[in-house]
Amino acid sequence: MYLNKYYNLAKNILFPICRSITGNGIKKTFKIIKSQLPKFKIYQIKSGTKVFDWRVPPEWNIKDAYILDKNNIKIIDFKKNNLHLVSYSVPVSKILKKSELLDRLHDYKKIPEAIPYITSYYKKYWGFCCSYNKKKQIIDSYSKDDKFKVVINSFFKKRGNLHYGEFLIPGKSKQEILISTYICHPSMANDDLSGLIVAMALIKFFLKKKNNKTLRFLFIPETIGSIVFIHKNLKHLKENVIGGYVLSCIGDDRMHSCMFSKYGNTLSDQSLREAYKKLNIQTKIFSFLKRGSDERQYCSPGIDLPIASIFRSKYGEYPEYHTSFDNFNIINLKGLNGGYRVAKLAIKILLKKIIPQSRFLCEPFMTKRKMYPSISLSANYKQMKFELFDFLIYADGRNDLLKISNLIRLNYKKTLRIYKLLKKIKLIK
Repeated sequence: MYLNKYYNLAKNILFPICRSITGNGIKKTFKIIKSQLPKFKIYQIKSGTKVFDWRVPPEWNIKDAYILDKNNIKIIDFKKNNLHLVSYSVPVSKILKKSELLDRLHDYKKIPEAIPYITSYYKKYWGFCCSYNKKKQIIDSYSKDDKFKVVINSFFKKRGNLHYGEFLIPGKSKQEILISTYICHPSMANDDLSGLIVAMALIKFFLKKKNNKTLRFLFIPETIGSIVFIHKNLKHLKENVIGGYVLSCIGDDRMHSCMFSKYGNTLSDQSLREAYKKLNIQTKIFSFLKRGSDERQYCSPGIDLPIASIFRSKYGEYPEYHTSFDNFNIINLKGLNGGYRVAKLAIKILLKKIIPQSRFLCEPFMTKRKMYPSISLSANYKQMKFELFDFLIYADGRNDLLKISNLIRLNYKKTLRIYKLLKKIKLIK
């Protein structure tokens, strides 16, 4: 029900909006999301703010952009397709020779009718994009002495802001599952809006449940948004996040694929494997060396959050990627539902995980708890002692009960009894 609703919202209202990493497009998108999810919170951080090794860029907005030929005819028009402009282009108003224009006109020969998506966020630049066929037409139709008028009515606010959005579903525990998607690509369906559609549907599903862990849904401009969010919330994330997923390119029905966290051994990875297995889905697993979205930031050194990624056709691996052909002809409800089912089940599995963590540094003093007598031990007591210590050594907040059971070579029921005992005497949390 909600998937269908948000699919139509994205297709009919959100798709035409010119979004970038900052600016009015993102702000307008967030207002629309908030109209659907009233508890959705919008945050901002000032342009110029230092976040780790980065600085938040100036806020960029665009009013209009076009190219006029010698007859005053618009041959490229941003208002017809916002992909015609290189995102973050500086303002321009000048007359160019044909050769000068062609140097600033980007195309994509592999799909001759498609307009490519090009950006230049962090270096001053301007440019336009058009199909290969359109560029060829310009080459063939005009002489080398013809002149063209180029206009880009953009502006930068050095005192502007970068915005990101968040929806929190509090659970019984402070342990947290982080779901992240990005909303900074203009007029592209799979590589942008598919993640938003699935994330909003997941919010509606889990809002109706009594969740034993907290769920945090994050809507951000890619890369700089995750860096800003991590910088602002690192201590909290390190203490509370036990798993999560980046949702990206999750709307087509060609295949299922994913990318585990950088070592492939987190609770998120385990839960995702279990979800694919339970749903009987064959999936392609991409190496972390093929990373390209916000998993780069969540799994970077010193951050090391247990975040994996869920795709249908992974970014960079399908022909329409970063072109105007990434539209609602390649994503559909069947594809979105497939991605939604995987993400929903992986989150449900993560929610059920019992993840014990020792409350003490080094080995706890068991004698004062009457768990370790000061005189010689019977064989049975020795065995119990070692089982308790074996459990505790792996109760580091990274392993669930099933994994601990396998690691210490005890059956799950006995491992569960040890967990309950250690929790009762407050040795674990």
